[in-house]
Amino acid sequence: MTSDILISIIIGYFLGSIPFGYLLTKMSGGGDIRNIGSGNIGATNVLRTGRKSLALATLILDAGKGAFSIFIVGLLLADAYLWLVGLSAVLGHCFPIWLKFKGGKGVATGLAVIAALSPISGITFIITWLIMASLSRYSSLAALSGFTTSLVSASIFASSDITIAILGISLLSFIRHRENIIRLFTGSESKISFSPSFRKEN
Repeated sequence: MTSDILISIIIGYFLGSIPFGYLLTKMSGGGDIRNIGSGNIGATNVLRTGRKSLALATLILDAGKGAFSIFIVGLLLADAYLWLVGLSAVLGHCFPIWLKFKGGKGVATGLAVIAALSPISGITFIITWLIMASLSRYSSLAALSGFTTSLVSASIFASSDITIAILGISLLSFIRHRENIIRLFTGSESKISFSPSFRKEN
């Protein structure tokens, strides 16, 4: 059992830690994504380069690594460990060893993990994100709202292990969004934009 737990953590963390936003931007000649916009390696910041295709690829791959980690462990081990590998994948995305533990905010990876663990909670997240993004144009607010409603959904429809995992994923994302939360309260948060922004935000 101890070895299964260790395998789940290792697979989840190392798959989750692959910094696709950083790699894609670098390989496309766009430089270091950490010097652009918010400095984040996620799809929203990649979009600030003006490269919609790169942002979409980052979104798909960041989500894919979360779902794939659960798929792999589901093949190798018992389903009882899926919540652990999912949580580890988001942890790896937020704190990747390859970038000195400075990674993304866990939105795409977290959403994929939530959807894989509890499809109804994933659907709740997506619907909430779409509504909040269209109304506010704040990606951060939409994401945080999505995590909140998916957690409520999980507490009603999912098992206690899955609910705890979604709680952990949500807390991780809230911690990674702490600067965004401050900017939302001060009215200085950047809205969703398709225009290039090559200056790093303060």
